[in-house]
Amino acid sequence: MAASGYTDLREKLKSMTPHRDDCKPKVSDYSNGRKRKYQDSEEDYSDYEEQREVEAQKVQDGIRQVNIFSSVDCAHIEAKIDEIVSTAERGLYREHTVDRAPLRNKYFFGEGYTYGAQLEKRGPGQERLYPKGEVDDIPDWVHELVIKKLVENRVIPEGFVNSAVINDYQPGGCIVSHVDPIHIFERPIVSVSFFSDSALCFGCKFQFKPIRVSEPVLFLPVRRGSVTMLSGYAADEITHCIRPQDIKERRAVIILRKTRSDAPRLETKVLSATDPPAATPERPWILKPKRSHRKADPDAAHRPRVLEMDKEENRRSVVLPEHRRKSGSSSENYWRRSHEASDSYDDTDDNANTARKVKMRRH
Repeated sequence: MAASGYTDLREKLKSMTPHRDDCKPKVSDYSNGRKRKYQDSEEDYSDYEEQREVEAQKVQDGIRQVNIFSSVDCAHIEAKIDEIVSTAERGLYREHTVDRAPLRNKYFFGEGYTYGAQLEKRGPGQERLYPKGEVDDIPDWVHELVIKKLVENRVIPEGFVNSAVINDYQPGGCIVSHVDPIHIFERPIVSVSFFSDSALCFGCKFQFKPIRVSEPVLFLPVRRGSVTMLSGYAADEITHCIRPQDIKERRAVIILRKTRSDAPRLETKVLSATDPPAATPERPWILKPKRSHRKADPDAAHRPRVLEMDKEENRRSVVLPEHRRKSGSSSENYWRRSHEASDSYDDTDDNANTARKVKMRRH
């Protein structure tokens, strides 16, 4: 470097490509906690913020919240929700009544529908109602303790509700951004919250592994016992979600909706030899609820995910003999060599190696 007259490599590179400084984007200082990449981006950023404010106002216009359930009312209803959970644990509900997921369980009553991974063809508009009778009827206590009170307070008209869903969240649970199917449900979408305070967020984007959620267009606090109604822009034109960080304690919500008369419905399935017998008053139709093989972990949403490669690496370190273990290496080639070495070692002495085998679990 000294022989060429340069003491700094950056100076040499600059002399070789002098034209790059003219086209290099200039970075300005931080403004309002955000970094602007270009000098002329201030106007664009201002327009972006203004658009978000306009959209937030549109969302707010489609939201109505009222508080009509006292603490005593909430305690009574929460005890009934616990009974629902207990009944589901005993397997006394029909198959499509219960949908289990880590940190979140759903209980469909009156009407159920296909969504998410249940769809044969993915995408909005592909949701379908189940045939009549595939889910259990709305419990009497939901009519008496929840729907009746909403009707008396003129929140909904009498006879409006024919679908009730109970979402039961554990700490760190969530529901990803979505729009309640417009071709399935009338508006408004009515929900009543129980057990703890939480929040509803609009316009978020989810990313996974690890789970991350973008800033919402609107953050809506939801208190225990509050009633939230979504219609217009808030229900149809923007997604809503519940973020993991907003479920700090157990929280349940009862969602009350009315299905459209022209909502598409799956064809009635013919009972096969493997299907359970038809229900009778003397012998109710008892089916095991769908279960996830993963156990709920309240801290899972706040802990970094472990990569599958790391899991395999750890397993191999247990299976391999001491002289074959190598620490600090995670390359694919080393993993392959370890895998082959382990296989050859296992073949030499199956009986001696039995104690060292590790039970493989599904993840």
